[in-house]
Amino acid sequence: MAKRISIFDEQYRVVAVEGDRLLIKGVVSGTVLVIVNPQPDNPLSADDYPLGKLIALSDPSAAPLN
Repeated sequence: MAKRISIFDEQYRVVAVEGDRLLIKGVVSGTVLVIVNPQPDNPLSADDYPLGKLIALSDPSAAPLN
């Protein structure tokens, strides 16, 4: 059985920026994720996330506790 990888172990390519949503697609898995911007005062822009840009997700639970 193949080992299942975490979403934090993969790189993603930006597919689209639509208002407050960022659509990304896993390079290896092909999984499409939609990330909703929790800060509407700081809108997402195509300048920050151009089509085809490679990004990686970070695991917030791996951050040190206060």
